Amino acid sequence: MTEEIVNIYDAKTGFSRLVSRVEHGERVTISRNGHPVARLVPIEPERTARVPGALSGRVRIAADFDAFDDRDAREWFGE
Repeated sequence: MTEEIVNIYDAKTGFSRLVSRVEHGERVTISRNGHPVARLVPIEPERTARVPGALSGRVRIAADFDAFDDRDAREWFGE
């Protein structure tokens, strides 16, 4: 993600151009007298809310999914 620093006068006169660049993923820092005062950033898409149980009946977990015996321990951790 690229970022450019623009002084406030140039930001006012080229605001539409800056917004267009931000729409394409760039970030723009606006400065006054050489000091950053604001940042234009793209809006992150809103996440959809989680729905507990949405996969109910579509996922199967084996009865022994958490089985871990001595042979498995030796393979993972050595003798």
